[in-house]
Amino acid sequence: MNLASRLSHRAGLLALFSAFLVVSGCHKKVTAPPKQVEAPPPPARPTVTLQASPTTINKGESSTLSWNSTDATQLSIDPGVGAVNAQGSTKVSPTDSTTYTITATGPGGSASATAAVSVNAPPPPAPAPAPVRDFNQEVRDAFFDTDKADIRPDARDALSKTADFLKSEPSIKVTIEGHCDERGSTEYNLGLGDRRAAAVKAYLVSLGVSADRMTTVSFGKEKPFCMEHGEPCWQQNRRGHFVKAN
Repeated sequence: MNLASRLSHRAGLLALFSAFLVVSGCHKKVTAPPKQVEAPPPPARPTVTLQASPTTINKGESSTLSWNSTDATQLSIDPGVGAVNAQGSTKVSPTDSTTYTITATGPGGSASATAAVSVNAPPPPAPAPAPVRDFNQEVRDAFFDTDKADIRPDARDALSKTADFLKSEPSIKVTIEGHCDERGSTEYNLGLGDRRAAAVKAYLVSLGVSADRMTTVSFGKEKPFCMEHGEPCWQQNRRGHFVKAN
């Protein structure tokens, strides 16, 4: 190859290389966008439940609290229980109606739940029974003068106390016995004893004692209270005497 041909060949290669550079320079280098990293999801908020069984108790009895939670790191039950595990149960014995609250906390926040336990009030104590009043101590006999059926002043006082007792005990009924001393005939004393019993009943009716609560009977001189002979003993036998009839 002559010199002219070699020069022509070099010039062509140079032109081709220049054209390649020109074409290459027209294209910009494309840079890939940075890769995006997704943020981690926020922590879940805790959940918690609380139940009481039974919900109503009598004073001195127990109820069972049961609970369950998720996504919590700390749990506490108030009042009176304190820190607890994520799930479980415990017995409580409140003295008064109480609402229990469980609080659960964790990275995602907090949550709470409640359960109420009602305590029945104890029944009031039974009233103390009224003291039993002795019939024979509360009821007073009426005494009479010889051959008389009139209510004496001392008999009025005695029968007033008897009337107060009978009115305070409306369920009690009585029999009024008419008695006499040993003097006189049996027939006479039966009649006198009947009048004495009737006089006692009439006086009690005047003081407010219902007549249908009282019956009368005469024993005359047949059932003496004192067996001696003389006025002190005879006075004890002249009386209207009370016997409980029911």
